[in-house]
This record gives sequence, C-alpha cells and structure tokens, in this order.
Amino acid sequence: MRLGPLFRILGTVLYGFIGWEIGITLVGTTQLDTDTWKVIVPATLIGAVFGFVFAPWLVIAPARAARNALRQVPINDLVAGTIGLSIGLLIAALLAYPMSRLPPPFGGIVPFILVLLFGYLGATVFTLRQNDIYGLVQRRSLTTPVSNPPSSTASAEVEHEPILLLDTSVIIDGRIADIAKTGFLLGRLTVPRFVLNELQYIADSPDSLRRNRGRRGLEILDRLQNTPGVAIDFIDKEPGNATQVDDKLVSLAKQTNSIVLTNDYNLNRVAKLQGVRILNINELVNAVKSVYLPGEGIP
Repeated sequence: MRLGPLFRILGTVLYGFIGWEIGITLVGTTQLDTDTWKVIVPATLIGAVFGFVFAPWLVIAPARAARNALRQVPINDLVAGTIGLSIGLLIAALLAYPMSRLPPPFGGIVPFILVLLFGYLGATVFTLRQNDIYGLVQRRSLTTPVSNPPSSTASAEVEHEPILLLDTSVIIDGRIADIAKTGFLLGRLTVPRFVLNELQYIADSPDSLRRNRGRRGLEILDRLQNTPGVAIDFIDKEPGNATQVDDKLVSLAKQTNSIVLTNDYNLNRVAKLQGVRILNINELVNAVKSVYLPGEGIP
C-alpha cells in the first residue's frame, strides 16, 4: 500500500489547520466577518500549500526511516519493548492523577515527565532483560501446582531438550553429522543466523580452499536437515553486545543457557572462562579411542 498520497493529505489538513489558528491569532478575535476572512483564508491556504509541498520531508521521510528501522529490529526485542512500554505507561497513568494535584507549575509538568520516564524505563528494562523475564515466567509456569492429580503417563517430569549451538568450525569439520546420526547428542542442534552468514561468506570466497570449506559446511547442514531423528533449528537472534562471530556465539549461549558445540580450541578456552558449557568434538574423539592392554591383538 502506497502511503505517500495519504501523508500528503494529512500534511495539507494539519498545516491548513495551523494556518487557520495563526490567522485567528493575528486578527485577535473569533468573530468571523469580511475583514477577518481576508486574513484567515490566506493564512489557511498558505498553511495547506506548505503542508502539501513539504509533506515528503516532514512526514513521508520520517515514516520510511521508522519503517526501515523496525524491519531491522528482532521480533523478540520488538515484543519485549512493546510490553515494557505498555507497563511503563500504565504505571505513569496510575501516578498521573495524584501528581496532577501538586501546586503549579509542578501539577502540569510532573505527569508528563512520568510518562516519558516510565515509558522509557519499561521498554529498556524489558528489552535488556527479556531472557531473564521469559525464563522467570517459564519457571513459574512449570512450578504451578495442578488441582487434578496427573495420570501415570503424565506424572513423569518434562525434560526440556538442551540447545546445542553449532559454531562454524564444527559444521565445516563434518563429523557432527555422523555423531548426530548415532543419537548420542541429546538436544536440539541450533545454528544462529550469523553463523550461517559466515558460512555463506566463506563459500563465496575467491580462495578455492576456503570456498570448498564453506560449501562443505553448507552441505553438512543440508545433510543434518535430511537426517531422520535429528532436530536442527535456525534462529535469527543475534546479540547486540558483540561484533565477532565467536563473541556473539558465547554471548548468545550465556543469554539462552545453551551449550556450544565446537572443535575450536581458542573458542573452547574463552567460553569456559565465561562459564559457558562446551562440547568439544576433538575431546570426544580422544575419549572414545580404543584402549589396548599389553599382549592384545589389534583388529
């Protein structure tokens, strides 16, 4: 839907009304006669023409900028910000009446300041702490007692599958596909969008070796998707407090309480220092090596 004509009409009406008010202010009276019309009508027409001509800069350009900015905001942040803003405005509305009883000029200023303050605080707190808030709500829902006793089949505890975040190195390595096929990975394989973007960047590299590694990584992901019994998800969540892919992966693991699956030694060390759980494919390979006693034959 094209909103340009609608914005032009709105700009014409708005600035025409402003011109009307300016005309009334100039004549100094609300009584309409021949002399006042000579001032009010030109002022209204000038305002309407001004609104029609400058609507693209006054209305359309800010609206397009706001629309493009909203497209880049993750849906989780948008929902959390909206909920926080609503709660902040509700608190400000509850405090507006008692604050309006203050002596002038505070009675007219303080309620407006409270609206700005609590609206900003609500949106900011919910956006920055959305994972903690969602986690708290989920824990409360899981621990809520039920009035009816559960059946024998439903009495077992619900076990949530852990989230296994795959980094770029373990995808390119390829052994993750064979390990996942065996069923030893008890969790949902998850690939963040920024890891997938890095794989695509490597696959488009002019260097033939890097290009082949990137394409191998994409083939491994396709293989995982088509492997029966293997659950793999692709998520768009991207931490805003990091720039490098490894830093984003560690930050995302901390926010979502996930496990990082890798074979990168440096990422392994950095993640452990920050308290993130790591599953290292190389450590798994070393752990499952066959052990032979002296005198035993090697098959």
